[in-house]
Amino acid sequence: MKVLYLAWQDPQSRRWYPVGKLTSEGGVYRFVYTKGATLSKNFIPFGSLRDLHEIYRSPDLFPLFSNRLISKKRPEYRDFLRWLDLREVEADPLVILARTEGVRATDSLTVFPCPEPDARGKYVVHFFSHGLRHLPEEARLRINTLREGERLYFLPDPQNPHDAYALALRTDDPATIVGYCPRYIARDFLEILENSPNSVQVHVKRVNADAPIQLRLLCTLTADWPEDFKPCSSEDYQELAHEPERTPTHPVNVLPV
Repeated sequence: MKVLYLAWQDPQSRRWYPVGKLTSEGGVYRFVYTKGATLSKNFIPFGSLRDLHEIYRSPDLFPLFSNRLISKKRPEYRDFLRWLDLREVEADPLVILARTEGVRATDSLTVFPCPEPDARGKYVVHFFSHGLRHLPEEARLRINTLREGERLYFLPDPQNPHDAYALALRTDDPATIVGYCPRYIARDFLEILENSPNSVQVHVKRVNADAPIQLRLLCTLTADWPEDFKPCSSEDYQELAHEPERTPTHPVNVLPV
């Protein structure tokens, strides 16, 4: 089962909250609000998904998410998949949303996957470097010279006025900041870096010189999965609605004690 979370930014405090959970299983999409949706008085439910305590199901992807996908009919669709390093057979809507974060310039929402260990028990995630439009021109030029497989390094930025958990990415020599890790990765990886710094590696997956700047630098991050590490497990990620308990359809045999 694929699991994505939807985060919303409060327009006043600028704080981000996980407000919804999207899953797909057996050809059915399921959306439910999380407790993060109750933490700001400014949050308003989305469109027809009005009830915070309802579980929504559909054979089709909800418009809230499908509107964040590029149409397959668009002439740049194949280029788009190339920028994401995906083949057409891999282009599941939730996979695309996870890699692009479903970002649109017109709102304050982002989509992100809940990390899971891979078949080797490793933490592996692909992401696009953030904040490139705010970098100096020489840094953007440096990005265009990066090679596939080149290693990048974390640079914590605790004095960042917008995000105390910010993690910058830098090259080796000469040391140049080439963007930032996505917010949903940074907080987890500060914990992993503290406990197992030598297991964490970030490499360039591809550089898309012809792509929009938000899709310019695709990276791959790998690390050992820490013992007892449980991402997306805090209170604000918990579902507000609950599945009804099923009534047994057959008599239950009770054995004598």
